[in-house]
Amino acid sequence: MSELTAEDKALFEKLANFVVKRKMVAPAILFLESTKPLNFIGSQFLVVMGPLVKIFFNVREYDQIVTLMEKRDNVESLICTIEKIAAETK
Repeated sequence: MSELTAEDKALFEKLANFVVKRKMVAPAILFLESTKPLNFIGSQFLVVMGPLVKIFFNVREYDQIVTLMEKRDNVESLICTIEKIAAETK
């Protein structure tokens, strides 16, 4: 298991804040949990969604997210980050 860098964690927190602010915690977690067994395919889905999502994230950040989502452990880290920020926001 590779350890996330501080930059990766900051990016996950930015993504989690984006999800929480738009009240999309449940759909995001459902999507991430459902793609966990097929995480590489899920990351490729993110490539397809790129043009839409790049409105909110710069190209470098989005490409970094796609790369991080190729590893199953990182999917779980993102889920935990979303849950943590959602709990702090309540």
